[in-house]
Amino acid sequence: MKINIYYGARGMIDDPTLSVLSVMTGVLKELNVQVRQYNLYEDKNNITALPGTLREADGIILAGTVEWYGVGGYLMQFLDACWLYGDKEKISTLYMAPVVMSTTYGEREGKTNLESAWEILGGLVCSGICGYIADTATLESSTEYRKLIEKKTENIYRTISQKYSCLPASNQAVKQKIAVPRSVSLTPQESEQLSHYVSDDNYVHKQKEDIKELTDLFRGMMDREQKTESDDEFPELLAGRFKPMAGVRADYRIVFTDKPGSTPLLIKIDGSKCEYDHDADSVTDATLSMSTDQMREITGGRITFQRAFMEGNIKMKGDFTLLRNLDQIFAFKEGS
Repeated sequence: MKINIYYGARGMIDDPTLSVLSVMTGVLKELNVQVRQYNLYEDKNNITALPGTLREADGIILAGTVEWYGVGGYLMQFLDACWLYGDKEKISTLYMAPVVMSTTYGEREGKTNLESAWEILGGLVCSGICGYIADTATLESSTEYRKLIEKKTENIYRTISQKYSCLPASNQAVKQKIAVPRSVSLTPQESEQLSHYVSDDNYVHKQKEDIKELTDLFRGMMDREQKTESDDEFPELLAGRFKPMAGVRADYRIVFTDKPGSTPLLIKIDGSKCEYDHDADSVTDATLSMSTDQMREITGGRITFQRAFMEGNIKMKGDFTLLRNLDQIFAFKEGS
């Protein structure tokens, strides 16, 4: 049987919690229990990795000291790490005994907080030890106190070794319904390393510049694709069906509404000549707005410019008589 002790106070010589843990360790070793104590103030740079040590334990003791308010930061950091990185399946079978001593006020609240936190994690709680000790010498010299600690330790041993059943706690019910931890795919070491990168202003600035450069690169690629589609596809189709019409002189601009980054297609007709250009600032006689799919319907001979306009698929500004001329100049539909 193995029990891990996680001590979360500052390790001061006159800390009454250390005296209690010394007595408890002696009793557990007499019962042939392997005891390993982790002093969190010594492992403060490695706390995120400590939940991995839970896998080897049959039970644990969470120990802290209330010096002015609460059980202290290191123990809370360890519990945070258990929430983020701990093996919840292992924790669900792991008994925890809280040990909270106080030199001021609040040992009972501290003990209750540790019990509640462990239950929310899904673990099992056994009766722990808490007390107010103003002078550590009094605790060490008192035979009565020592016997009480030994008796409590024996009860903790029995609970863990015999796996006493625990009644369900409301904390676990709340956890199952609302307190769902976010999935963290990173290891504790990777998370720690990432936090150092995030706090490095130069690194963050460089990453932002790289992202902007990639964004501009992909935006340029998309613009070129859109421009190629409007530049090459339709002028070739229009040129193949052009029928000169005497006396017709007009400039048309076709804007593709589903390609906001593309340059409008300009059609310049002068009698027997027809030219294609791309210039958004040119003054034209008529401007047609439509989707590229609608233009493909027209160039495929499935509908005329005028019919598409009547159905509301084309919007036009300028001389409306020029719209009818388009169906005569570009004979896409059979019989036109």
